[in-house]
Amino acid sequence: MDAVERAPAASAPSPRGRPGRGRPPKLQRASARGGGGGGGGGGGAARGAEKPPHLAALVLARGGSKGIPLKNIRRLAGVPLIGWVLRAALDSGVFQSVWVSTDHDEIENIAKQFGAQVHRRSSETSKDNSTSLDAIVEFLKYHNEVDIVGNIQATSPCLHPSDLQKVADMIQEEGYDSVFSVVRRHQFRWSEIQKGVREVTEPLNLNPAKRPRRQDWSGELYENGSFYFAKRHLIEMGYLQGGKMAYYEMRAEHSVDIDVDVDWPIAEQRVLRYGYFGKEKLKEIKLLVCNIDGCLTNGHVYVSGDQKEIISYDVKDAIGISLLKKSGVEVRFVSERTCSKQTLASLKLDCKMEISVSDKLAVVDEWRKEMGLCWKQVAYLGNEVSDEECLKRVGLSGVPADACSSAQKAGGYICKCNGGRGAIREFAEHIFLLMEKVNNSCQK
Repeated sequence: MDAVERAPAASAPSPRGRPGRGRPPKLQRASARGGGGGGGGGGGAARGAEKPPHLAALVLARGGSKGIPLKNIRRLAGVPLIGWVLRAALDSGVFQSVWVSTDHDEIENIAKQFGAQVHRRSSETSKDNSTSLDAIVEFLKYHNEVDIVGNIQATSPCLHPSDLQKVADMIQEEGYDSVFSVVRRHQFRWSEIQKGVREVTEPLNLNPAKRPRRQDWSGELYENGSFYFAKRHLIEMGYLQGGKMAYYEMRAEHSVDIDVDVDWPIAEQRVLRYGYFGKEKLKEIKLLVCNIDGCLTNGHVYVSGDQKEIISYDVKDAIGISLLKKSGVEVRFVSERTCSKQTLASLKLDCKMEISVSDKLAVVDEWRKEMGLCWKQVAYLGNEVSDEECLKRVGLSGVPADACSSAQKAGGYICKCNGGRGAIREFAEHIFLLMEKVNNSCQK
């Protein structure tokens, strides 16, 4: 169960990456519906009586990340990193607007693909030493309609809409000026000793003579950086935490923060198991349809002297197909091209194949009906413009790393492997992880 606790107004840690500025101010309690506050500067107090305060989600995504270059749009489990939090924010239904603040064209394009609006931040707030608060204050200067900002970190991909809904209620209905996310840790802390100093370390939060068992100790709360919500007037005073404050305790398995490259594989496994995949419930996949040219093969066709067609495929993909079939997933193939039936038969994959297909969606729909499946039970791996409609229609879609740009935009999962070089095996592993997630949900 998610635990939510309220903290009284008090001194709090500064926003990440910003030096401390002393004790946050104690503010008068704002009315439940008057989110603009006294010193809003954007006319919030005048508007508060007529309509609910404008709550905006704001994801800061600078292009100049030093730890992991362009990490905000690097693929995590087949989805751009920023896409995980944008999906959660949009599906929560609590924001009047969802924004990405960036200085980078590619980040802007991906943000728009996910349905977010884009604020082009200035060079002054895009420097290595620029703080989150600097960028948020700049955003507010251009958006007088905003009364409350939910600053969501792009590097926290396991965020769920339910967390955001509860925090929005704390701000809008219960009158908190600021709410931030924390996670409970059971870690013993010791004082640090500088090199060359002859001192002994001291325990900071335990008595070594009476070390508690984990089950006998409630642990401590740490900021996990997933989000910081604050009212406009507080931010304009230079704080993300202050006034009537509260923390929101997130589940430990949802507290993922990516700072360095070594975090990536751990985060990828975590998000596949605990991430948010959309409003509609996942269903067990029963049919996988793949394009032949560019997915099963690398798209190269060799012709011998006697005019015989020669193609190649990766043994890893054949193993992936075999594993899917053993798990009860039917695997079938389609191609626009008039492939040699003799060549396809020589692959010995024991899968149904349709060639010279002009309408791939119609073929997949026919197979789906034949098997008595809903679209959510169908997966599709494609790489061309002709695959776009299938990728948009099925319950689970994927593309090889070298798929064309329109297919990549339509696909839900982008493989690390190229077509004909392990993409099917990789997509099969993705299917297995999601099926495990479905089974776990059914057991719960």
